[in-house]
Amino acid sequence: MTAAPVAVPSEMSADDAELLTVAQALLERVWQADRHEVATALRTADGRIHTGVHVEGSCRRSSICAEGVALGTARGALAPGAPLAVTSVVSVQIKPADRFRIIAPCGVCRELISDYGPDTVVWITTVDDDRPVPVRALDLLPEKSRRRW
Repeated sequence: MTAAPVAVPSEMSADDAELLTVAQALLERVWQADRHEVATALRTADGRIHTGVHVEGSCRRSSICAEGVALGTARGALAPGAPLAVTSVVSVQIKPADRFRIIAPCGVCRELISDYGPDTVVWITTVDDDRPVPVRALDLLPEKSRRRW
């Protein structure tokens, strides 16, 4: 599949633009209708990029979001005992008309991302004017309960 890429928003840093490019390239390579429709690229505090792809299950409850896969991949790449600290996240989906679109994480993934970086920059597309904007992870979950680890 060849989809039109998202234009890099002017307020997006070079590091986050790299995440967007990585996520789009991954999804273009693995996209499969109703199976693998979302890709995520995230950056950890050490500067490394980790990716994940949505994995749809025959029973919707068994499906796994791309953000969760990317978080698990990032954790697996760390040294034993090293904390997982996420600084930025970009998730993309191919929408009708074969165009990439930055999408917001679902509620569960918002919880996960904010657990590993309340100040993580999460790129979403606004509902009002359909443009990508950065949002602090914790701001995606007003009044979030904080768990002590």
